[in-house]
Amino acid sequence: MPPPARDEFIALLRSAVRTRSLVKLTLGKAAADPALKNLFVRPVNLKAGPQFAFVWRYATRDVAKNHSEEETLALIEPLIGADFLDAHLFTERQTAQLECGPEPGAARLRLRPADPAAPQAAAHDRKKEHPIPSDAPWLNALGVTDAKGRPRTGMADKFRQIQKFAELLGHLVSKTPLPADRELVVADMGSGKGYLTFAVAALLGTRARVVGVEARADLVDLCNRVAAEAGMAPRLSFQAGTIDRMPVTSLDILIGLHACDTATDDALAKGIAGGAALLVVAPCCQKELRPALVAPPVLAEALKHGIFLERQAEFVTDALRAQLLEWAGYRTKVFEFVSTEHTAKNTLIAAVKARPAEDPALAGGIRSFAAFYGVRSQKLADHLEFPLA
Repeated sequence: MPPPARDEFIALLRSAVRTRSLVKLTLGKAAADPALKNLFVRPVNLKAGPQFAFVWRYATRDVAKNHSEEETLALIEPLIGADFLDAHLFTERQTAQLECGPEPGAARLRLRPADPAAPQAAAHDRKKEHPIPSDAPWLNALGVTDAKGRPRTGMADKFRQIQKFAELLGHLVSKTPLPADRELVVADMGSGKGYLTFAVAALLGTRARVVGVEARADLVDLCNRVAAEAGMAPRLSFQAGTIDRMPVTSLDILIGLHACDTATDDALAKGIAGGAALLVVAPCCQKELRPALVAPPVLAEALKHGIFLERQAEFVTDALRAQLLEWAGYRTKVFEFVSTEHTAKNTLIAAVKARPAEDPALAGGIRSFAAFYGVRSQKLADHLEFPLA
């Protein structure tokens, strides 16, 4: 006499779990909790060893947790035919569907061979493909990752920032008309410890010559040493100096990431004067306009609070920069660089050269915007010889 359908299904499930042939298990038709829709289970390979990932899908949320082999069987078996009336088991050899009725013992089992085109059991923590390989020697030398390419303690956010920036820059470069018959010239103004400068050089490879400009001589020496040891010199190099004192040179791409206050304006001005087709800046410390900002009457009561005034000064500064770049002939976008969960300095301004400079149609709107906040001068406007008043 054949075993009851549920018992046969449980035996197939136990075998699939213990022989690692389980592809996935789906439980549906939840009978106990109306908010619970499904339970999904699949094998994963974690650093701690093989586990099974559970995803409890509710109407408004998902709850995920990993369990060992024994925990998995102990948790699932009581649910089948009780909390869930429908179960689909997918293994590398076959699929099994168990349909249970509301009456005890009322169940039907259907078996069929596995689809050969269906995906097989896969690892959960397979190595993620990053724009910048996590085992790049310079990431280790700069203290971002360890010898195995894993982010060091306290550097996970920096690692994410580097990867996100490389991803964004790759997209921007692909959308920018850049010369293909010669080496690109790239400058990173205010390169700091060089994390993102190295990312630029790694992303563009032999296609570009990248120069990082940094005022702190010790960081310049460190970055030049790491570049040489990583085999990236001389196409990647660093030089000491301040942005405002750097001579104007022909550029294809200008990077200015977290250059403090008006140093962002100095960097943008160097890029525009150098004819750069792509400008990418992440402003920070927007202090210039705060003491000069005159609160419009409608905002006066709100802006008496220092924190609102500070945020408004940041907004006005970066909004003016974006408008001035449009006036200067650049198609400009302002967007979030990385989530504020990882860094507060998360605004990115990207500008692609699109038309001749000094668009008179935009000048009036820029001056009206500045007048609304009582702004009579701003560093980038001064560089571009654009009178705001």
